[in-house]
Amino acid sequence: MPKPDHNFSCIPSKFYNGTGFLLNIDRCWNVGVRNTRLSQADLCGNYSSYDKHACGDLAEPHLMLTIDNNGKKTCVSCKPPGKKPDISLFPAWSNNDSDVSPDTAVNVMNKLSSLLELMGNCSTAAITMGDIKGLLTKLPSKNHSDIKNGITTSGDMRILENNTDLVSDFSRSVKIPKEASAMAVKRNGSYAGVMLFPRMFQDDPNSFFFNDEVVGIEMGAEISNLSQTIDIHYSNVDKNGSIASCRSWDGNVATQIWTTDGCKTKETKSSITCQCSHLTFFAILLSPPPGNISTSDFNSLTYITSIGCGLSMFFLAVALFMHCLIRKGKASQATKILMNLFVAMFTLNLSFLINETVANLGNYTACVVMAAVMHYTMLATFSWFLAQALHLYYNLHKLPSKIKHYMMKICITGWVTPAVVVIALLATRKYDYLVIYTDNGNSATMCWISDAIVHQGVNIGYYAGVFIFTLTVFIITVRQIAVLKPAEAQNSSSIKTNSFSILGLFLLLGITWAFAFFSYGPLLLPSYYIFTILNSFQGFFLFIYYYNSSKTVDKNPKADSSSSTATANTVTPSPFQ
Repeated sequence: MPKPDHNFSCIPSKFYNGTGFLLNIDRCWNVGVRNTRLSQADLCGNYSSYDKHACGDLAEPHLMLTIDNNGKKTCVSCKPPGKKPDISLFPAWSNNDSDVSPDTAVNVMNKLSSLLELMGNCSTAAITMGDIKGLLTKLPSKNHSDIKNGITTSGDMRILENNTDLVSDFSRSVKIPKEASAMAVKRNGSYAGVMLFPRMFQDDPNSFFFNDEVVGIEMGAEISNLSQTIDIHYSNVDKNGSIASCRSWDGNVATQIWTTDGCKTKETKSSITCQCSHLTFFAILLSPPPGNISTSDFNSLTYITSIGCGLSMFFLAVALFMHCLIRKGKASQATKILMNLFVAMFTLNLSFLINETVANLGNYTACVVMAAVMHYTMLATFSWFLAQALHLYYNLHKLPSKIKHYMMKICITGWVTPAVVVIALLATRKYDYLVIYTDNGNSATMCWISDAIVHQGVNIGYYAGVFIFTLTVFIITVRQIAVLKPAEAQNSSSIKTNSFSILGLFLLLGITWAFAFFSYGPLLLPSYYIFTILNSFQGFFLFIYYYNSSKTVDKNPKADSSSSTATANTVTPSPFQ
């Protein structure tokens, strides 16, 4: 331990450390006197952060140490993080317009290569063209590394060299992965240019650029399909109730279309990161929320879903416990199919309830896994609806005993088919964070399919195919109950039993999920509530149906497993036989 240069006994205090050996007390309050031994060499070490407001007019070499009454030390560096560019260039440029036009932005990016000669032997250069500022970096021929630039509130750029140069010290930052540098050099690119265009013109009256600015990135070669994304980070973002979306523009002045292709939007409570797989112009576009659902309705639906899924999970677990403990040895094919459906529904409810919690962790890998698990269990639930309908159809025609490896084929339908779909989406990286907005700009984040078109095509298409078959089987079964019933059996007891069976089949075959087809126009909100209530409580309803039907079956033990009925008085095959 080096011997301390000074001994101070005044707390709280602030000490400013210059480049020499002199420690000056700027101000000192005599509150809670306590001896504190400080060594100038160990004053802050590497644990200091930049705070422009705290430093005020202090010069860059200074360090500022604050000690509170508890002896807690906070060290602030008055030297901005990062490294200044080697040289500053001021190319001749003039613009009489108050806004930067798309033509101007394209011309600036195209002329960056001409500035390389002006850099001489310098590897980095700060570029200033009026209000347009940027940083130009020469690329090495080999041993590439990530290029990290921090952007201050005034638009000046600095080079972030190591982990001590925190991105949080800047209002914006840009990271270009080494993969992009290697690709650029391979394609005869020799530089990486990052330009910030303030007051960029936007012709869409329904949206605007965050901070009214656009970031342009150019490397002298076509760069696309990167596996390591280009990250543009914005801190302390206030959206004012708007929806933020990372967009890119290919520089085509004729079209000026800002698209989400190749870019993902990562949001936290106070920051936004655009992750893009190509080079071009980038911006965060803010637009009003769609307003398709109010905050109160959203909260009500969330509350209903949480209660319904929790209740369903409990009773599905009870049913599975009853089956494993009591009925497993004498389980029929239909009961085995039903238990598989219960397992799928239980895991679906569980994954849905914990989805938002996993999303809020901010771990991308965990979110992808969560989205894949929930999607798989949802498709598996749909598949077991189909398996129920298939078994009921085969029972009506006395076919199960004639099919070899019947249960194995049913299980493949229920568990393997959805796995193929999920693996395909994992391979194409379709699982990501999904932000759900309400009419006042509030939002909730979950892990799901980020591409709306893929979501519609896969999920709606998958269920539509299941729904067509299950509805057909449901109609055939109801017709048998209503039309083919012997006339002498038509009494109040059988009518009640038949009504219960029809309602049970309606839930058992998953027809309640079809209310999603009506979520348009004036039926949007009612369909949301009906869909949420029926499907979140579906596990609970099916438990009641299973329990009552099982009691009926126990009273009729002589019934044939391939053709016995849901009750002793009905010719309809029971799903529990």
